[in-house]
This record gives sequence, C-alpha cells and structure tokens, in this order.
Amino acid sequence: MDQNAERKSAEPFVDFTKMLEQFKVPSIDMTSLIEARRNDLAALTQANKIAYEGMLELVRRQGEILRTTMEEAQAAVREMVKGPQPVALTGQPTEFVGQAVQKALTNMRELAEVAVKTQTEAFTIISKRVMQDVEEMKTLMQLR
Repeated sequence: MDQNAERKSAEPFVDFTKMLEQFKVPSIDMTSLIEARRNDLAALTQANKIAYEGMLELVRRQGEILRTTMEEAQAAVREMVKGPQPVALTGQPTEFVGQAVQKALTNMRELAEVAVKTQTEAFTIISKRVMQDVEEMKTLMQLR
C-alpha cells in the first residue's frame, strides 16, 4: 500500500474539512464541529468493537457449554449402560434431569451476564459521547 493511500485512509476527514472551510459561516468554528463529528465516529467505532468482542465471547462460551454438556451426557449414558446388564434406572433419571436443568440455568445466567456487561459498556461509551455533544453544543451556542 503506498503512502498516499495510507494517508487517505488514516485521515478520512481531510478532504471534507477542506471542502467545509470554503464555506466560511460566521460564528461557527468548523474545526471544532469537524472534530466533534470525528469524536462521534471514534466513540461509535469503540462501542461497535466492544459489541463485536462481546458477541465473540458469547459464541465462544456457548460452544464450550455445548461441548461440556455433550461430554457429560455421553459419560452419563456410558455409566448407565456399563457392565453386562444396563443399570436399573430407579431414581437416577430424575436426579440427572434435575442436575441438567440446574446447570442449564446456571449457563444461561452466565451468558446473560456477558451480554448485559457488553451492552452496558457499549451504551456507556455512546452515552458519554452524547453528553459531550450536548456540552459542545452549549459551548457553541454561548459563542454566538
């Protein structure tokens, strides 16, 4: 990749800034306005990155849970049919099902916590940027 292409991708607002500077509007600081939009995009990018990483963590953890569940189910079935005669299933199925349901609820709670944590982090970033936008607008309005 040549240096010109790298420079253009690193500074997407350069051409836009030059274009806006041609239209000098009294009492509006175009540099501040452009910087604010740049900060908006940075916050959005950061929030999207956090959301993406959270999604990856959920998928990874779901895969682990599925693998563990399948291994445990296979081990339970092997245990029940071990030996020359299959084990009589008196109280075992009820206990096994109860444990499986409890484990499933624990896993669901863990996945929900990961999702909530990710959403909270992304929302916090966006909320902080919105508050900064409001403060920037107040400052711009006071300059008039």
